[in-house]
Amino acid sequence: MAKEFEIKREVVLPAEPEDVFAAVTTGTAGWMFPTPAPDPADPAVRNWEPPHRYTVRQESEDWFNALDFIIEARDGGTATLRYVHSGIFTDDWDNQYDGASKHTDFYHHTLAQYLQYFRGRSAEYVELSGPEQSAHPTALEAVKKSLGINGETVRLDLPGLDPVEATVDYLNPYFIGLRTPDALHRIFGRNHFGGTVDVSVHLFGTDAGVEQAWQQFLNGVFAA
Repeated sequence: MAKEFEIKREVVLPAEPEDVFAAVTTGTAGWMFPTPAPDPADPAVRNWEPPHRYTVRQESEDWFNALDFIIEARDGGTATLRYVHSGIFTDDWDNQYDGASKHTDFYHHTLAQYLQYFRGRSAEYVELSGPEQSAHPTALEAVKKSLGINGETVRLDLPGLDPVEATVDYLNPYFIGLRTPDALHRIFGRNHFGGTVDVSVHLFGTDAGVEQAWQQFLNGVFAA
């Protein structure tokens, strides 16, 4: 049964409004996933007020999805982002809302990491899904164990790549965030929401086979 939802957040980000506005409009590959650059003349763009507000709403006869970003300057070169995501989920409302809400927090954390450590740099975006076996309820915990995470840093040793020291910048039962000198590695425990364990990487250096490396790693974790 279709039902409307609304997810609201207010976060403080380590950047001026101009940098935040650029990140949420044209720089999404650096922290979320690539999206088309907005055209202010597009009717779907409801507010275009650089660098303080961007609103986009897509809709059909019985469905809509809207994102509203309001950005205000703060002292010390920081900014407040007030964010509202509203729309309609067509089925499995509770699970979809729970998943979207938790993903929102992870994405906003990654946005802050991007602005703090890679602001203004272009990113190559890589995403991949774990095997079917990673849909098990304990799958993300198995990934955490295989990575050897037990503190604030970890030696990220992926097949075929040189090991690198990574900061564990996010860790809860649903997501893992690892930051290396030239990338943000994001691990999604979508096994909690009816999916598989998935990985995205925001690369700010050269692609040294990271997609294949993560795929081989996940396949190894869940090999029968």
